[in-house]
Amino acid sequence: MTSIPGLQQELFRVADGVVNVASVPQRSPFRYAGGKSWLIPQVRAWLASLRFRPTEFVEPFAGGASVGLAVGVENLADHVTLCELDPDVAAVWTVIFGGQAEQLADRVRDFKLNPETVRAVIDSRPRSRLDRAFRTIIRNRVLHGGILAPGASLMKEGENGKGLGSRWYPETLYRRIMTIGIHKRMFGAVCLDGIGMIRANARRPDVAFFVDPPYTVAGQRLYSFHEVDHAAVFATCARVKGDVLMTYDDTEEVRALARRHQLDCALVPMKSRQHTLKDELLIGRDLSWIKLASRH
Repeated sequence: MTSIPGLQQELFRVADGVVNVASVPQRSPFRYAGGKSWLIPQVRAWLASLRFRPTEFVEPFAGGASVGLAVGVENLADHVTLCELDPDVAAVWTVIFGGQAEQLADRVRDFKLNPETVRAVIDSRPRSRLDRAFRTIIRNRVLHGGILAPGASLMKEGENGKGLGSRWYPETLYRRIMTIGIHKRMFGAVCLDGIGMIRANARRPDVAFFVDPPYTVAGQRLYSFHEVDHAAVFATCARVKGDVLMTYDDTEEVRALARRHQLDCALVPMKSRQHTLKDELLIGRDLSWIKLASRH
């Protein structure tokens, strides 16, 4: 691809093509304040712009993995690996991809949610990986904001006064888990450090990385494993032989790291389910495809 002159190190904002979160297929059983399902149309455009079809698509900081799930289910790469350091979150992916999607989905669908049953699950000590995965989904759905970090509290009023059940959609979650399970051969999951995962695959020219680490500002509030060496993330991503797309909060620290490693930046708008407009900072080697994609 030929770069647009003057694009390097330029911070631009895509003025049109605002993505509404509600218009994008929701595949993840998780709900996160920093979920990236809205970014899926941009990821499709990015992968289509590459000179190679990824043999491996790696999401080193997977979390809810909306992007990685879309890539696998839509067959945009030969294989997808989700890397997650949080063992509770990783348990969900290893259970689903490991052949226990139906058992997990059944537990979710059959669970009778009320304050007593929720507290019993949250306070339980898992005896198996399946137990751990189920507890993680319960916690993600009933804790305030879906936050799994220590100290997160249970929802009280929730949405429209529905309390604990305001984010509990057992039939929807059942379908999502089963759908992912159908495509399990497209996926793999590992519980590892994200930077280490990038380094392990950095020399492979057939790998595409989607890098969405805990953000520099909100990470401590949202995630249990929020401490990330962001300078190392940038230095490692700048050396990969394949390609990389990063997403970050828009801060001067992040912009400076992008400039230091001669990476492009672009502000891409999105509209939340509450119809609130916000910008997300995308970073990569050549983001000319964003401007081109926004014209269609």
